[in-house]
Amino acid sequence: MEPATWQKILDLCDKLSNVTYENLTKIIRLDATGSATGARNLDDSDQNDVDTWMGGGTCFSMTWFLYQSLRDMGLKPRLVMGHKRIEKNIHCALILPNVSLDTATLSPNEFLFDPGYLIFDPLPIPLPKPLGTGETLFPLVPNSVRLVRSAPDRMELWTGGAVRSDGKLSSPMKLRFEYPVEGVSVEEFKQHWSESFYREMMTYPVLNRLDRERGIQYYYQKGNLVVRDVNGSRMERIEESARVEKLSEIFRLSPEIVEKALGILSK
Repeated sequence: MEPATWQKILDLCDKLSNVTYENLTKIIRLDATGSATGARNLDDSDQNDVDTWMGGGTCFSMTWFLYQSLRDMGLKPRLVMGHKRIEKNIHCALILPNVSLDTATLSPNEFLFDPGYLIFDPLPIPLPKPLGTGETLFPLVPNSVRLVRSAPDRMELWTGGAVRSDGKLSSPMKLRFEYPVEGVSVEEFKQHWSESFYREMMTYPVLNRLDRERGIQYYYQKGNLVVRDVNGSRMERIEESARVEKLSEIFRLSPEIVEKALGILSK
């Protein structure tokens, strides 16, 4: 891959890191259309310009946007679904195959892109044992990430606290998702996307934003705001009377979107 293409990928990931993960626009679209297919077709995440994209949405919107953008660069990413314990296909990400910055190596490098989990760095996927180490730790801030190739056909995503000055994590690693690395077709991806409109998480607001420059994550769910940085996490309750103003400010969403989605949920 040409260095200029790789830089374009990094620039795209950096722009995408300014997008808020949120289900408010998803709730609004479903209410407006009455069907998952109609709501999904209203999503403008296939508009390949972050500056004019409405922004927001859950992992499906963010992953689809990135998929379209990488395809427009002439690359061949594949869509992968994430499983969590007994819940199947509740998350999604991308794998970009055969990306090697060093043309002298024959290493079949692949990279994981997981913007829906606020991971905006392309992560080199470790080769399974005995071909490789089987796992790699990425000391990102405020959440470290570990990729584990538990088998040639699947991979696990673990996250934990930031790496402290003594080399230890500020909080232990937890298994988040397992990905079959073969991937799914666009048709299957869209089917899981449609199904996501009827999951339990659509009954309350979920917002997640990473301030990448300062290394701070803001996460809101069911009235509680969690702020996470290199020193750990703290939680505060946002009272209903201040909810629209504070959520709009923290998550960089218009007050109209916040108020409209909360009004729909209140019904």
